[in-house]
Amino acid sequence: MKVLIAVTHLLGTGHLSRALTLARAFDHEGHQVTLVSGGFPAPQLDTCGVTLVQLPPLRSDGVDFTRLLTAEGSVAQAEDLAQRQSQLCAALQKAQPDVLITELYPFGRRSLRGEFLALLEAAHKMPRRPVILSSVRDILAPPSKPEKAEKADAVISHFYDAVLVHSDPAATRLQVSWPVSPMLEAKLRYTGYVAPAAAGPHPERAGTGEILVSAGGGSVGADLYRTALEAARLMPDHRWRLLVGGTDAAARIAEFAQAGSPALLEPARPDFRQMLSHAAASVSMCGYNTALDLLQAATPAVLIPFDAGNETEQSLRADSLAPLDGIEVLATAALTPEALCTAVKAAMQAPQRDSSGFRFDGAARTVEIAAQLEKERG
Repeated sequence: MKVLIAVTHLLGTGHLSRALTLARAFDHEGHQVTLVSGGFPAPQLDTCGVTLVQLPPLRSDGVDFTRLLTAEGSVAQAEDLAQRQSQLCAALQKAQPDVLITELYPFGRRSLRGEFLALLEAAHKMPRRPVILSSVRDILAPPSKPEKAEKADAVISHFYDAVLVHSDPAATRLQVSWPVSPMLEAKLRYTGYVAPAAAGPHPERAGTGEILVSAGGGSVGADLYRTALEAARLMPDHRWRLLVGGTDAAARIAEFAQAGSPALLEPARPDFRQMLSHAAASVSMCGYNTALDLLQAATPAVLIPFDAGNETEQSLRADSLAPLDGIEVLATAALTPEALCTAVKAAMQAPQRDSSGFRFDGAARTVEIAAQLEKERG
């Protein structure tokens, strides 16, 4: 079975990371996978077994997802979008997939609707139309206006065979964050959480006894890092390690280093998930992938949900995790060095967290659902 996954991450790297996990699951079962990425390259992510097609990359202007910037930092123009659209459709024709998956669209990425619609229309015109699936995380950014949900419904109804919801329905259903119409309900397929296999211990036990501070792979989290630098002064008995993401990580580290904190500063690491197994605590935002990493590793954790630009997704996710042992939630408005230290100590003193009841087999289940739908099509 040939599979094409289209994804564009505009701020952090979570969307691309999850799409790559799906791609590797298809590859593991012997399927041929092409992943078309429209965001900035993320060399720290594993692309093994995946044919990666890189479009001219775009990123959002901070949390303004309607203003897209090119690799040169200029505002994307019509010719930039046309070039991406042409290359995306060319990748479709070359791959000739049996299954086409669009990550997040049409529930998000509305600023890129032109290229996604062109892709969907081209897929429908193929001699043998592929099974078309939308791939979404457990919690979406709720639509600001009812017509946004209505427009998404119209696209789903016209183009899609099913919507893959990467959540354990016993924990979080799509209705928590998105209005689910009867039409949409009929197309939902819950897969369980999409996560790589648990990382297990680090071969060098890196991170042992440390407080690991991270903010994903994007250029975000400046206030979190600055607060952690000050908090490290207040907890001299623990080593704090700040893992700084983004293409500008070196410049940001140089800026943070001027604070003269005892904390260790370094770029985001590919072995971060293994380090979590040994850490005394984690301090992070609450993106989908980070939340699953923390659940798998059972690391005591302080979550500071990303809420800039009226974002609510991470706050909803953090609230759903707050009742679990060893998880403290701290709003950005309440973020101070003293409050962070108090939350870290509370998380470390809590009982060991048991996450055995969660389903983390969403990638394998996605492959099964896609294969079944492709088989039923005949």
